[in-house]
Amino acid sequence: MMNSPQTPVLITGGAGYIGSHVVLALLDSGREVVVVDDLSTGRREAVPGQVPFYQGNVGNGSLIGRILTEHGCRAVMHFAGSIIVPESVERPLDYYQNNVVGSARLLRACLDNDIEKFVFSSTAAVYDGTAGGEAPMAEDAELAPANPYGRSKLMTEWMLRDIAAASNLRYAILRYFNVAGADQAGRSGQYTKAATHLIKRACQAALGVLPHMDVFGDDYPTPDGTCVRDYIHVSDLAQAHLAVLNYNGNGDRNNNGNLTLNCGYGHGFSVTQVLDMVDRVARDMLGTGPMQRRMGPRRAGDAASLIAATSRIRATLNWQPQYDDLLVVVTTAMAWEKNLMDVMKA
Repeated sequence: MMNSPQTPVLITGGAGYIGSHVVLALLDSGREVVVVDDLSTGRREAVPGQVPFYQGNVGNGSLIGRILTEHGCRAVMHFAGSIIVPESVERPLDYYQNNVVGSARLLRACLDNDIEKFVFSSTAAVYDGTAGGEAPMAEDAELAPANPYGRSKLMTEWMLRDIAAASNLRYAILRYFNVAGADQAGRSGQYTKAATHLIKRACQAALGVLPHMDVFGDDYPTPDGTCVRDYIHVSDLAQAHLAVLNYNGNGDRNNNGNLTLNCGYGHGFSVTQVLDMVDRVARDMLGTGPMQRRMGPRRAGDAASLIAATSRIRATLNWQPQYDDLLVVVTTAMAWEKNLMDVMKA
């Protein structure tokens, strides 16, 4: 099913990191968008001024219904949710309330307003990260999330499948691996103050925002002993969402137009390789020396290697990433962090 380019798309969490980049990608392609965000972690300035914006929670069915009706939306992209793994372990009920109950209420509003397509922001955390080894993780790999964050995302995936089987709603589930980088033009980036993402924190350490960079474990069965991850540039991820929105094929194994797709590059970099690249970019961009690294023990639940199998997304959507280069990913991330620091000093 192809959603009309003239029909506005509702973006939940559109003031956040990934959501704001998807908003930009849709606007750049000529699509109209509407954003709802409660601004608990998002930033109002991340949404371009011409975009209709509503501050509110996705669990507010009357608000969502009014937005869908007033703007004639036929598709919804759902990015609003809590995403910090350690926090989910400490506050599991908050994560189930926000990610599962909130999504259920949003889906109820979608069904009540005849939404045709629902694109869900999921995660590689739904997989059994301890079982993959060095082989890329395919979409049909075992699903065994190790924390409440991953479980809350998987529960929403289950809801979508059950709802689609009983209605005309069609879904696309996109499982992100490690998202990093920032818009090349500097229009958006990651601004979470307490970010846990490796590349953002490494850039902060290189800029002196953090005193050092912690490395958790150097005795994994990887080439240099540190964990390996698949890093995807946020702008390539945004283009994947645009491709999904325009998709009009038979879906995931002819599953009535529904899709479940990994979002990654199909290869990875170790923690040491990433930190070395950040040091290189900091030297060239800032003229600074290497960041201080502090070695520590492994963290519970960290897999040695998590890499996406990407044959399905490439074949299904003809998706061709433009920024599959760690240097580009880190350079855009560093430029964004430097800009944030300059703005704070001004």
